[in-house]
Amino acid sequence: MSEVAPRQRFLIISNGHGEDAIAAGIAERLQETASVEAYPMIASGKSYDNICRIVGPRATLASEGWRNVKGSVRRDVVNGGLGIIPPALKFIRSAARQYDQIVVVGDMTGVLACLLTGIRGITYLDVYKTGAARLYSGLESWVIAKTCRQVFCRAENLAELLRQAGVRASAPGNLMMDTIPQGEYDAAARRRRDLAVALLPGSRALTAESFALQVSALRQLPADLRPDVFVAVAGSVNVEDLTRAAGLNRLPLLSSEPDDLGALTDGALTINLVRGRAMGNVLATADVVMSQAGTASVQALGLGIPVITFRNARDRQSRFDDEQRLFGDARVVVEAEPSQTSAALKQLLGSPAERARLGAIGRERIGPPGAIDSVLEAVLSRP
Repeated sequence: MSEVAPRQRFLIISNGHGEDAIAAGIAERLQETASVEAYPMIASGKSYDNICRIVGPRATLASEGWRNVKGSVRRDVVNGGLGIIPPALKFIRSAARQYDQIVVVGDMTGVLACLLTGIRGITYLDVYKTGAARLYSGLESWVIAKTCRQVFCRAENLAELLRQAGVRASAPGNLMMDTIPQGEYDAAARRRRDLAVALLPGSRALTAESFALQVSALRQLPADLRPDVFVAVAGSVNVEDLTRAAGLNRLPLLSSEPDDLGALTDGALTINLVRGRAMGNVLATADVVMSQAGTASVQALGLGIPVITFRNARDRQSRFDDEQRLFGDARVVVEAEPSQTSAALKQLLGSPAERARLGAIGRERIGPPGAIDSVLEAVLSRP
């Protein structure tokens, strides 16, 4: 009688809300044939709930890892952010011996942690660099070459740079499009109007402020143009904070669906509340997205849904511009004023042709799903 081969043991390292969500989608697929544990380096890692075990020390940063805001690194340092480094490195160094493979998902943070702890031969899924603006520096290429056995990039020009540095790299597609979270929530059954708008206010400190501005913009729409409205609430966000910031009242839960959080209303405007893990259910029925999120914006654009975002004075301009080079017209950028946001929303809601044009640009710029199959095949076939 032949022995059953032991299941491979994977540690997935991620470092931010969007990165956690992508990594959780990969972990869910890996769990079918392997043993998977996750180390979310920053915050709670709620994206992994009911998917795999979370390990490692919990850490928080003032910025929550969001580098699109000016001064985020300095603020983290001032607020004791350097203190999270020793526990993280200690855990990674000690844990490495317990796993057959380590997979890093996100930017260079996890790769650097592996380099500093002497870990080599990792798989790196770079979901941060787009290939549309800044590419890998010479130092980044050296770090990756020293630490990684294989790398998956979002763009072919990024993969080619790494191959020139001797790295086994490829660009099978955008993993974000394979890992859009789906939950238990029937958004289509709640549709009452001709059009629907999804609100993605983000998952960090500015979320309540962003949501309040989005709601103000919706209130300025003519009554005959008001759409059905859904808001995907990230696990780290307090619904009561949103309620107070926007001057709304919370309605009780009306269904037994686990991802239904009820609704908010002011009597004229009603907003359906949905857990962030059911964001894909909401996007499936949305005609326009108003978003201050990161990964979720990319996923909406890739699905062919125009995105409206407002430029915040605290945004790091260079990063914002880098993203816009990739998104092009598919992401409509306005100033952080309810009137401007409302005007952009009114234009899109009133023009099916413009929504279709921008949607086509988004799909082309972001790319289709399918990358996850290449990634899973590569990591599961490693000896």
